[in-house]
Amino acid sequence: MVIDKDYYNTILCQAFSPCGKFLFAGDIQGNISVFNLDKIIDPPDEQDIQYRKAKWKFDSKTYQVCSLLSTDSFLINGGIGEINGWDWKAVTGESKTPKVAWNIQIPTNRDVLEKTDVNVLKLDPTKNHLYAGCGDNNIYVFSLEDGKLVRTLTGHTDFIHWLHILGNQMVSASEDGNVKLWDLREKNAHSQIVPHKNDKLARPNLGKWIGTVTVNEDWLVCGGGPRLSLWHLRSLDVATIFPLSDNGIHVTNIYEDRIMAGGTAPYFYQFSYSGDVYAEIPSSSSTIYSAIVQETPKVLCTAGSSFKIDICTNFNYRDQILTLY
Repeated sequence: MVIDKDYYNTILCQAFSPCGKFLFAGDIQGNISVFNLDKIIDPPDEQDIQYRKAKWKFDSKTYQVCSLLSTDSFLINGGIGEINGWDWKAVTGESKTPKVAWNIQIPTNRDVLEKTDVNVLKLDPTKNHLYAGCGDNNIYVFSLEDGKLVRTLTGHTDFIHWLHILGNQMVSASEDGNVKLWDLREKNAHSQIVPHKNDKLARPNLGKWIGTVTVNEDWLVCGGGPRLSLWHLRSLDVATIFPLSDNGIHVTNIYEDRIMAGGTAPYFYQFSYSGDVYAEIPSSSSTIYSAIVQETPKVLCTAGSSFKIDICTNFNYRDQILTLY
């Protein structure tokens, strides 16, 4: 039986296990739910809805699960003021009380009583460094060898929404309305774009915040209060403004020939680089906060302001709906 508070749950983040067999979903109640993707994508009995429910869930040991990251060795979750690492054997073994392998406390300002949210986690695999974008405007860099703070990246004036790392480059998106570009070998951002100052992108009624940013070798896509837009990475000029007039954007992805995006609309969108609509996939959430893609097995999972997760195996329409309960 689903009680009322469960109906009003929200999924903030998702992650796949390295083996590709498990999907993890973190929610605002502090739980991490585990789904068996093998049984979901290729169920023994297509009429058996039990496979579409979380196989089990466990307490993240944080007030809420703001972010999840999958590495070769650990499932890592960011909460309020701390980061926990979980050994894969512990969280894929159906234990409802797995033990935390390690814990990192986010530095606190003595003048601030409240602990900060860890909104996004990213890994620099070349140095085994963990990057945490937080609600205190800072990006903290920790060594996964010993958990020590390596350095703190400053420059944003409001909380960090998203980070994306590609090689030695990182981009960050913030509530302050700026997208900053970083060289991971340096302490300061070397460039930035400010979408809300572009008259064609600005939407004052939605605000200046940037909720998400993604890059590949040639392109940058971002959105939030300002319109979803594609930028030339080298020139930092706008190339495409996508036809989403009233939607705040919380998630983006560049996948092959597609720009993927979701936010404050019950659809997950896919566009060509020039702005043509490839797909509008119905969402179980009125606002999408998380969208992740896996190659093997090939699957797209979207989630947000609901206790449901939408599954797409061909990326053009919704195949199944999973539920936490």
